[in-house]
Amino acid sequence: MTDVETEAGAGQPGQPEQPEQQPARHGPLRRALHRLTSPEHVLEAEQRQEDAVEHGGTPVGRCADRQQVCVVGMLRTVTIQPRGHSPSLQAELWDGSGTVDLVWIGRRRIPGIEPGRVVRAEGRITQRDGQRVMFNPRYELRPLGS
Repeated sequence: MTDVETEAGAGQPGQPEQPEQQPARHGPLRRALHRLTSPEHVLEAEQRQEDAVEHGGTPVGRCADRQQVCVVGMLRTVTIQPRGHSPSLQAELWDGSGTVDLVWIGRRRIPGIEPGRVVRAEGRITQRDGQRVMFNPRYELRPLGS
């Protein structure tokens, strides 16, 4: 069978389907132009998304409600919130695609959980008041500067 016959038969009943082609990456000139013309916050968000995927995380923007996920991102805020009769430590994790609140119930402080720190967190995502939340996640502190 020739290449022409293979391409013509793809997608027809009884014929094997051809794998989808991946979109080509942009060339170095286009990437350089993008870096020069894009606002800094856009470039930082893109870099955070790439880092999250590289470290095995699911982009927060793609996490569905009640899904068990692993997310990787930077902690933007860390606060203590009262919950009933016990405190809880709440940290907002941002990965460039969205945010998720990490909540540790009964904790006032966790060493290493501080603004600017990169964290890998695993747990079940839920929605509360339209915001993604993960309660008592397992977490791993990433090396500083990552």
